[in-house]
Amino acid sequence: MEATSLPAALELAAGGGAGLSPEKRAVLGASLLLLQRDYRFERVWFWGCIQGVRGAYYIAEGLGPDRAAPRSRLYSLNCVEWSLLPPATKEMVEQAEQLKGRFQGDPSFVYEYTERSAEDAERLFEDGKEPVIKEEIRLVATIEQIDRAVGIIPRGAFVKTPLGSVHENRNFEGLSLTEAKKLSSYFHFTEPVNLKNKTLLEKADLDPSTDFLDSLEHDIPKGSWTVQLEKGGTVVVLRSLLWLGLTFYHVPMTKQYGYVYFGTGEKNLDLPFML
Repeated sequence: MEATSLPAALELAAGGGAGLSPEKRAVLGASLLLLQRDYRFERVWFWGCIQGVRGAYYIAEGLGPDRAAPRSRLYSLNCVEWSLLPPATKEMVEQAEQLKGRFQGDPSFVYEYTERSAEDAERLFEDGKEPVIKEEIRLVATIEQIDRAVGIIPRGAFVKTPLGSVHENRNFEGLSLTEAKKLSSYFHFTEPVNLKNKTLLEKADLDPSTDFLDSLEHDIPKGSWTVQLEKGGTVVVLRSLLWLGLTFYHVPMTKQYGYVYFGTGEKNLDLPFML
């Protein structure tokens, strides 16, 4: 969610009970603006908070002119001092997927692989690498996983230019209440997968400038999203059951939307048995 409208945005997404104390909101509001100035980001988003056993990671994302370009991610343990995280790689994500349990809250904490095949152990030995992973790397990979799986935007909020860059749509005035209650009105803000598999006939009704992402209606498993009306029916809230703690809000007929994550950074592997 936008750093400039953080207090109001947190109020709209606070229906699930998670949030920040007034002190933390005040500190974040000031430090995120300084972060934007120091790193020369065009925009700064407050991504959320991953709660560890001994502390919490507060996450921010810095964006450039092309909104689809890789984002710079930073974390803080106190909402004041920020550290830049390295870019996520496929190897990092694969390593983090092998880890189970809560985060510790210490970036230098080292995990050992408890389960690894003989081939993986031999490959690590040949590369001269220890079969361990730092919590900072797990943090990078977890943020990437959550963004890919449940980072979403309303349809029409962004446009894709003929050159391939993605920008905010200045003509976007929000979804109607009827459209805002449909999963098909929301897109994953990441590289599309299902869109590439659509036939030419299915693509004929799509607007290439706005329908260039995958919608939520075909997410697997089906039923992994809840759609609710809150604040007297004035706010539409989507919550992910796959990554518990991810909340998206949109005020119909306005430009107000965003998502935030407050959780433990653990995927809900029991979801198929809950549906």
